[in-house]
Amino acid sequence: MAQAWSFQLYSARNYQPWDKVLQTLGQIGYSQVEGFGGVYDDPAAFRKELDKNGLAMASGHFAIDLLENDFDSAARIAETLGVKLIACPFLMADDRPTDVDGWKGFGERLAKVGEKAKKAGFGFAWHNHAFEFEKLADGSVPQTHILETAPDIGWEMDVAWVIRGGADPLQWIDRYGKRIAAVHVKDIAPTGENADEDGWADVGHGTVDWKGLMKALREKTPARIFVMEHDNPSDYQRFARRSFDTVSHF
Repeated sequence: MAQAWSFQLYSARNYQPWDKVLQTLGQIGYSQVEGFGGVYDDPAAFRKELDKNGLAMASGHFAIDLLENDFDSAARIAETLGVKLIACPFLMADDRPTDVDGWKGFGERLAKVGEKAKKAGFGFAWHNHAFEFEKLADGSVPQTHILETAPDIGWEMDVAWVIRGGADPLQWIDRYGKRIAAVHVKDIAPTGENADEDGWADVGHGTVDWKGLMKALREKTPARIFVMEHDNPSDYQRFARRSFDTVSHF
């Protein structure tokens, strides 16, 4: 698979309708988008809009509840939309383990989903936030236990969340680069800036060394899906255009 610049549709969730969003993304130059639960109501109709705008949905986020309790439905949605990589994106705070054994148990759950995905012809990966890098009582971090307990699943690395979790993304790329199946490309505003956007920034307009990170990611990982994301943009078109312009020069 050739490298592709993708766009996480969650970034545009507040800017409907979707047909206009997809048209804009195609015009900017994106070749892929990444799906999430908010666009799965009518997969066939959404696929038509993707095709119309020259976009592919190579990856998609699917909730752990759906993946564990009704994987067949998730697979049908993914197949209709053309998804090749299924990513599990989050664990609600109330559901997060608090110790090593708990996180190993969660890794075992992900491993079972990964087996189902593989049998169905999909790749599978865990997508991180910051909580996976918060130290447990013994000094270890959940992300280690997730990846070590589920050695056959991939990792969709959200670099900015790694940083917000207090970790060094380059060290994690060195350690688990071969596991990184896709990457979320997002940026962090300087301290005190962009408070209305939860402290995030357009890619290339924040504090993350994306040029250096992209070099490491290309050299040390098999990732070919690079997903632009901003969790709370005040203007998704501005974010999409400026970010695409930045990465197009890498």
